[in-house]
Amino acid sequence: MVNSCIPEAGIEDYAGRLIVNKAKQRVPLIGVFEPTFRCNNRCMHCYVNKGANDRRERRKELTYSQISRILDEMAEEGCLFLLFTGGEPLIRKDFTQIYTYAKKKGFLITLFSNGTLIDHALADFLRDWPPHSIEITLYGMSEGVYEEVTRVRGSYARCMKGIELLVERNLPLKLKAMILTLNRHQLDEMRAFAENLGLEFRFDPLVHQRIDGRGNPAKLRLSPRKVVQLDLDDEKRRIEMFDLYQRSAKAPVNPEFLFRCGAGVNSFHVDPYGLLHICGMVRHPSYDLINGSLREAWHSFLPEVRAQTWKKDDPCAHCNFHVFCGQCPGWSQLEHGDSEKPVEYLCQVGHLRAELFRRENMNKKPFHAEVGGEKNEKKDQEKVRKAGSYQGSVRNKDIGLSRL
Repeated sequence: MVNSCIPEAGIEDYAGRLIVNKAKQRVPLIGVFEPTFRCNNRCMHCYVNKGANDRRERRKELTYSQISRILDEMAEEGCLFLLFTGGEPLIRKDFTQIYTYAKKKGFLITLFSNGTLIDHALADFLRDWPPHSIEITLYGMSEGVYEEVTRVRGSYARCMKGIELLVERNLPLKLKAMILTLNRHQLDEMRAFAENLGLEFRFDPLVHQRIDGRGNPAKLRLSPRKVVQLDLDDEKRRIEMFDLYQRSAKAPVNPEFLFRCGAGVNSFHVDPYGLLHICGMVRHPSYDLINGSLREAWHSFLPEVRAQTWKKDDPCAHCNFHVFCGQCPGWSQLEHGDSEKPVEYLCQVGHLRAELFRRENMNKKPFHAEVGGEKNEKKDQEKVRKAGSYQGSVRNKDIGLSRL
């Protein structure tokens, strides 16, 4: 007989409480692992991808035995949640061996993939060894748009087939999308596709530069006003943003430390060469796990990284609403090679979001007006420069949205 008085909690709720409760103890609960940077797609916006058949890159990657040793150390230090990402992790011929080893260590595994390499055999393997979650990225809902992004013929059909195989086996699949100038017009179709399959869907419109400094993914960014328009158009996203505004407005700001996120508190990142970083965007400094240990990295190296303080009197250090823009040392490193220098694009997005939700907060009712057109972009940029501080622009009403 089931005792209905016993409360039940899903793994996501449990994980959230566990992370909060362990934050002060600095337990490395979440590990992000990139087995490879190589990928069978050549996406225009990707910040890490290397050629699928790049032999030099393959020779630099960790071996199976090296990865196994690092996974052992992760388990010993208390890591519970493991994310395999890349590159395309499935491109490694020994991926199923790596994955099985991690499963047997007891990790709750999330797998990020483009879905194009999932065939019947791999889908059956994942059914027999189910992960905690699988996330596949959509780049469009037509062959033309999808493959304009991936630059690989046939990739759209292979992705759709991979999704079909996973859905047929009732695996824990989620879909997501990076929203670019190339696929913005198909966002609603991508969302509808996921909903029709009964799958969770999320998207991200903020594109950052590559970690190797090559190319210019930023040319595919939506304008700040179009980014904020997406916030307005998506009801769930708008409500979450409004809640974030209300909480961040009351949160105290510590202007001393450079890192204000959870990186290095309960999470860490390992790249294909065995270098550990505080997160996937901050690649410098790094710690060599081949010649060291995860224990030393966690207890000595990462605390030193998190202890970094602001060396400049930067307005970002005093901003109450930094959570709205996403500004962080990682973004600054990739954009400018300087962990403290603000990313103007993010400042514009942040100012617009803050003003939008400040007004909604004052009105005490949902806000459904449209964001002003492209002609206001230059005005926004100038106002951001004059305001100097995100916090100041919100409180002093220096920023205005022409049609809000």
